[in-house]
Amino acid sequence: METTAVGADTKWWNGGKSPFNVEYGKLMMWYFLMSDAFTFGGFLIAYGTVRFSSNGWPDPNTVFKSYPGASESANAPLVFVSIMTFILIVSSVTMVLAVHAGHERDRKSVAKYLLWTIIGGAMFLGCQAWEWNHLHHEGAWWGSNPFSNANGSGSAVNFTNFFFTITGFHGFHVFSGVVINIIMLIMTLSGTFEKKGHYLMIEKAGLYWHFVDLVWVFVFTCFYLL
Repeated sequence: METTAVGADTKWWNGGKSPFNVEYGKLMMWYFLMSDAFTFGGFLIAYGTVRFSSNGWPDPNTVFKSYPGASESANAPLVFVSIMTFILIVSSVTMVLAVHAGHERDRKSVAKYLLWTIIGGAMFLGCQAWEWNHLHHEGAWWGSNPFSNANGSGSAVNFTNFFFTITGFHGFHVFSGVVINIIMLIMTLSGTFEKKGHYLMIEKAGLYWHFVDLVWVFVFTCFYLL
């Protein structure tokens, strides 16, 4: 009986399976994403606590009303960030298609959809860089807040401190995801996954990318809508 039990344990470990019947690397990715979710959750809870305990807060329709090529008098609230969000959502769709192609072991389609995902991530980062640069040009930065509260009173620096910290932290995750997907693309083109006989690493990269997209929904809601 003891020999059988030991043999069973050795089987799932050597086969890369967790005791929950999930591929070991995928289980570790879920653990990482859970810990990362707690970090983002801590940031957003702190933001919400300060936001709703303050007497006033800048109006996002006033702060985020510009877009590339617009004049200083332009007033298009949330149009640019909506485009950013759409780009990230589309990149999530192409990531799903890459994972599905991996299940089908369609190497060409995996490479194609990974490339589109990388382009989408790079476009999002470019949009975020423009937005940061524009806000900095208006005088917004860590420790500096040029925007008045919605009620016309003076605003503290909490808004800009939280904005640049949380969106910067999310942007770093998007950048990391782009780098990971570039590595996955190189491995796909070099035939690494064909030699392995599976595309499980594409699925793990997909979990990370979807997590980054999901987090953006909460960041978007907290800063641009509330």
